Amino acid sequence: MMRAWESRTDCSVVDEPFYGCYLQESGARHPMRDEIIASQPRTRDGVIQQLSATAETPIQYEKHMTHHMPAGVDLSWARGMKHVFLIREPDRVIASYRQKMPSVSAEAIGIIRQRELFDDITVITGSRPPVIDSLDLLRDPEGVLRQLCHALSVPWQEGAMTTWRRGRRRSDGIWASHWYASVETSTHFSSPPDSPPQLDEADRQLADLMMPHFDAMARFKLS
Repeated sequence: MMRAWESRTDCSVVDEPFYGCYLQESGARHPMRDEIIASQPRTRDGVIQQLSATAETPIQYEKHMTHHMPAGVDLSWARGMKHVFLIREPDRVIASYRQKMPSVSAEAIGIIRQRELFDDITVITGSRPPVIDSLDLLRDPEGVLRQLCHALSVPWQEGAMTTWRRGRRRSDGIWASHWYASVETSTHFSSPPDSPPQLDEADRQLADLMMPHFDAMARFKLS
């Protein structure tokens, strides 16, 4: 999604702006922890001030992660923005997380918190934000993105959001070297997977527990 939006001529991208202050607040031991904290404002007020500065382009696309927004944080700064929720089936989230991290938990994958934020943003903004299912996006990138642009009252740019140049971007977070290898080699959205991922029993149980939260958001997805 970052690549899709940044390939537009009228859009710039901000990559996980609250990552550093989340690590500072939580003490979480993530890869490149010290480098990430040093690369961004360390307080939420500092991040919000940076995000509120005049953007380089008419549209500013911000990628946020659910665990960077723990329960109780002030979300009033988000009231005037347009929001999109990208959802992914729990078994696919868990399988992807397992590729980079040795253990997984409900808190780590953030699906419960994503549902809470979905409800919070609905109340704060007074309208239910568009929801995109990642599998739908892979099956029909242009169709889903056209619908999203319409839902956001953003003009469609022919060909701009479905292909992009290979390589790293100046906008990528410093953590790109650890997480973004496949993104950096991509030039378009990948094909949808042929089959669901294989999980061990513990991870399958976790996926099953997350399904009601996924389904609560999936009810409102663009299709």
